[in-house]
Amino acid sequence: MEQEKNITSDQLRAARAILDMSQAGLAELAGVSSMTVKRAEGSGKPYPAEKAIAAIRTALEVAGVEFIAENGGGAGVRLRK
Repeated sequence: MEQEKNITSDQLRAARAILDMSQAGLAELAGVSSMTVKRAEGSGKPYPAEKAIAAIRTALEVAGVEFIAENGGGAGVRLRK
């Protein structure tokens, strides 16, 4: 899934922050370990597999986050209305 590769660790941290969600809470929603979330957010190696990133992205999107692609002003996130 090429789309998941475009999500940055900054976007993941920001998405979790605007939801006021802990790494453990996101891990539970996504069905991955807390360490996987931590690594996806740039705090460890190796970077998680695409399947794990897809699960994290899906969990954040279901919770109301919209990922904004790089558009000249930088990639970002926002809450859906």
